[in-house]
Amino acid sequence: MKVLLIKDVYKLGRAGDVKKVADGYGRNFLLVRGMAVLATPGAMKTAEKIRKQGEVKRAALNTELKDLADHINGITLTFSAKAGETGKLYGSITTQDIVKAIEEQTRYEVKRQQIDMQPIREAGEFKVHVRLTIDLVPEIKIIVHREGEAAESEAEATEKVEEKPKRTPRGRKKAEDAKPAEAEVKV
Repeated sequence: MKVLLIKDVYKLGRAGDVKKVADGYGRNFLLVRGMAVLATPGAMKTAEKIRKQGEVKRAALNTELKDLADHINGITLTFSAKAGETGKLYGSITTQDIVKAIEEQTRYEVKRQQIDMQPIREAGEFKVHVRLTIDLVPEIKIIVHREGEAAESEAEATEKVEEKPKRTPRGRKKAEDAKPAEAEVKV
């Protein structure tokens, strides 16, 4: 199926581009969300107009988010996590953890969908990209170390981010972390 993009779509194209996509992706995602229209001859006549409007919107958004990109670009986030002897973490560092750390360090709010990474499951240094717009993609450095090695890494890192409490798969706190329920006394 050929579609004409109305909005910029990450990893697909910019507004005004004509792209060939899978039928299900086009019908169930792009068309429904108003990101594209079918590439009919009538729609193709408006492609240049859509492209120019997209460039204007993109330029305005880039100037607005330039400050945020400058603040985020190059920051270093340090995480301390429980890990085995080989450096493999017992849990993982997720996009939500990184969003909270960015917000604490820079006071700017970023959505977790803008963080371009897979969950980190081992100790080490990682580069992560934050997709603010198609053109603005600042890079941050993530350092993950074992809890016992915190003293060595703190001297190198500029900011330390504490690990959040472990949760069960359904998002509930473990029994030992939960607050004891107040007992009801009948007289």
